[in-house]
Amino acid sequence: MYRWVWEHFSCIAVYGRVRELSDFIKNILIRVPKMKEGFMCLERHEYKSPCVSGESGAGKTEASKYIMQYIAAITNPNQRAEVESVKNVLLKSNCVLEAFGNAKTNRNDNSSRFGKYMDINFNFNGDPTGGHINNYLLEKVRPSVLRGGSDGLLKSLYLQRDPAEYAYTSQGASITLASNNDSLCHKAVMAALKVIGFTTDEISSIYKILSTILHLGNLQFTSDGEHVVLVGEDTVKHISELTSTEPENTRKALLYRTVATGGGEVIEKGHNEQEASYGRDAFAKALYERLFAWIVGRINSVIQVKDYNPALHGKNTVIGVLDIYGFEIFDNNSFEQFCINYCNEKLQQLFIELILRQEQDEYQREGITWQNIEYFNNQIIVDLVEQPHKGIISVLDEACLTAGKVTDTVCLDSMNKKLGQHPHYTSRKLCPADKTMDFNRDFRIRHYAGDVTYSVEGFLDKNKDPLFQDFKRLMYNSSDPVLKEMWPDGKMSITEVTKRPLTAATLFKNSIIALVDKLACKEPYYVRCIKPNEVKSPLLFDDGRCQHQVAYLGLLENVHVRRAGFAYRQPYARFLQRYKMTCEYTWPNHLMSSDQEAVEAIVNQHGFEDDVAYGHTKLFVRTPRTLFTLEQERAALIPILVLFLQKVWRGALARMRCRKIRAIYTIMAYYKCYKVKAHFWEVERRFTNVRNMADYGKSVEWPTPPAALVQFHRITRHLYRRWWARQLIKNIPPSDMAEVRAKVAALSALSGERVDWGYSRAWERDYLANAKDSPLTSTNFVHITKELKNKDQYSQVLFSCSVRMLNWFNNTKDRALLITDKHIYRLEPKKHFKVQKRISLDSVVGVSVTSGSDQMVALHTASQDDFLVHLQRGQLNPNQDRVGELLADGSTRLMSRQPPLQYATPVRWMDDLGKGAVLTNTDLDRLMTFCVLRKSPRSLSSAHEKWGQKQKCCVYNFVQ
Repeated sequence: MYRWVWEHFSCIAVYGRVRELSDFIKNILIRVPKMKEGFMCLERHEYKSPCVSGESGAGKTEASKYIMQYIAAITNPNQRAEVESVKNVLLKSNCVLEAFGNAKTNRNDNSSRFGKYMDINFNFNGDPTGGHINNYLLEKVRPSVLRGGSDGLLKSLYLQRDPAEYAYTSQGASITLASNNDSLCHKAVMAALKVIGFTTDEISSIYKILSTILHLGNLQFTSDGEHVVLVGEDTVKHISELTSTEPENTRKALLYRTVATGGGEVIEKGHNEQEASYGRDAFAKALYERLFAWIVGRINSVIQVKDYNPALHGKNTVIGVLDIYGFEIFDNNSFEQFCINYCNEKLQQLFIELILRQEQDEYQREGITWQNIEYFNNQIIVDLVEQPHKGIISVLDEACLTAGKVTDTVCLDSMNKKLGQHPHYTSRKLCPADKTMDFNRDFRIRHYAGDVTYSVEGFLDKNKDPLFQDFKRLMYNSSDPVLKEMWPDGKMSITEVTKRPLTAATLFKNSIIALVDKLACKEPYYVRCIKPNEVKSPLLFDDGRCQHQVAYLGLLENVHVRRAGFAYRQPYARFLQRYKMTCEYTWPNHLMSSDQEAVEAIVNQHGFEDDVAYGHTKLFVRTPRTLFTLEQERAALIPILVLFLQKVWRGALARMRCRKIRAIYTIMAYYKCYKVKAHFWEVERRFTNVRNMADYGKSVEWPTPPAALVQFHRITRHLYRRWWARQLIKNIPPSDMAEVRAKVAALSALSGERVDWGYSRAWERDYLANAKDSPLTSTNFVHITKELKNKDQYSQVLFSCSVRMLNWFNNTKDRALLITDKHIYRLEPKKHFKVQKRISLDSVVGVSVTSGSDQMVALHTASQDDFLVHLQRGQLNPNQDRVGELLADGSTRLMSRQPPLQYATPVRWMDDLGKGAVLTNTDLDRLMTFCVLRKSPRSLSSAHEKWGQKQKCCVYNFVQ
């Protein structure tokens, strides 16, 4: 009982997650894993609450710490930083609250002098996300000290290490614990404060408040006959410095009391020695109480769940851990023990209500055959304490509210009158023969745990819990922000009329009732702590003492109820939902008339008919073995179902992905259709009125087509150009159509390689027969053409022009070129156009021209006897370019063969003397010059360098 057994706890933490509901061992190391595992499944979303109870020194505080440590050990397997932070704060809060709220008593070395209820919030993953702490009735007369602090810290706080130096700690100064190291404990508490989030200034304020309490206890008051004076001005200065107040204000608050009359007049009344001592002690207790409440509030501000959204974060589930003072029976039991034992009576009543009475009521409600078990209901004791107008708390409040001098003895007499007939109340006046109680001081209550004798001395004073307003104003006006925050009621005006506050007993009663209501709405898991002996020995086991605790805790009745009843019960729908896969008649869905019939099918298939009972709405299972068998079979089927679900889910994911892809393609198709239509609409908008435009829309800019319409756009533009050309041609007279076709043929042949080829003028074709162009030779030429026509039988003259013929010696001679529909003639003008050379038009396989402004033309023949001539411009217009006209009119038949286009530099030709090439150089300021080359390609390069610029030639090869 009093020995560290963490190894056992670690073992349970490892194996406690195994889901075996058959384990009903009632100890903390098994109950907590069962409770946590039931929560982790997230199947029922019920709030859980382990209630740790037992008398003082039985181990409740340690048990609650084990619960917290176990929850921390098995949560957050992914080590998320925010969850780890919450866990650390929850664990460290125990250390801090124990340091300030626990104390050594004659029955317990680490007794909780306050009640604590902690709600721990969990998300849907089962990880803690925050919490909240409620504290109840701190025993203010046991302040924490700074004995473990460093020498420098104690010196800065004007403290000495010896507790005997201070009035509030001198009584326990001689008591030491060999198992405790004050220095290590102090460091652990300070480290815990930092982990929780207390700042350095806040920790410093805590130090100062604790040292202020110790200094207050050492203040002494004496009377000089008329006034009360303080003994020890240095102590007052220390207190003022530690509380950040003015020494004069501190001294005044300790010696005087400010009272406001009904007319608004403020009177300053001095204390006598007794009142000053009372005010000092009340101030010290209030300081400690408010410090403790501020620490709890500070921890709550850190661990509270922030920005929680059930729709986003899932259902929030809560585990409530209750660690409250146990039942206490001391030699001198006062107001604190009265409240503590009342709290235990309320918790015992909740246990009776939830475990014993509701258990039996459920059997009767469900129609299960049951033999009623008698148990003691402590409601009568609870009513004795809290019943309105008749209970002890009501009597105490009435005495506190009565005007005039009301003493504790008068209050006891009032209780004797009102409660004298109550079977669980007695006093010496009601039972004179009982000499264990003193007259006018003691009364006794027969609690469920045993009889407790209370001393009424101090009851009224502790119930009123008075504190002069001067101390509140003093602390509120402190320059220490922590102290100022603790005393918000100090800002009230002296003359302000306030409502009488509730008494300490009433406040405690209301908080306990709220606590019980909160526990009643959760599923309780009771952890009963049994104290084995009264001497704190790890080896001694007092049978009688343990049996007494088992009896008054109601454990015997609980065992009887459990043994006579059923270990497990579950609504039919929930049982069916969990175990339907174990029966062929219920998986995946049953076809029976009700869930009860489906549950009966499951039970009958497994042969458990004799171990169950059927209620109106629930199935009751008597032994854990039945449920364990179902769990084992379910566990074996789960992997199969998981694989099936995975298959179905993968298929669903694939179908969703396929639908998504189809949707994407559908959207793409519609978008493409939209873009196509939009392009069509834009083209239509731009070209709607082109027929009426002067240029038939040639100046209209085409919109950029989408990628899918690039080819179609190209075809559309081609169709538009043809339409545009047709519109232009449509207006040309028929007599000009032959020339237009010839120019189009020339344009197609030249492919844009020549800038000026005579397209802008009217073509004469037969220039030598034109009297205007050749006035001296036209008559003679006409005569010769008639003779040639009769001789060679050609139909028409296609082209005639004066030319210069080049030879191999860079010499030029004037000649005439005549092209008919059958032959090409080279004529000599000076000899009356004598025919020098005639070749058949069909023997011409190519034509070469340059890309420059010169009119060099090479007519290539199949017999490699080429014509190399330079067309001469006419006399009327010396700037005429006749190359295009030659290609169009003279070679129309050849051009219709669509020969492949080649480029060559320079113009090359071949005749009976061999191969050659001609370089041309055009200069507008001087005449055209030529260079005939017959050498190797090296000399060609040299010639290029000599002439300066390379000329490109268009070579048309006609293949027969």
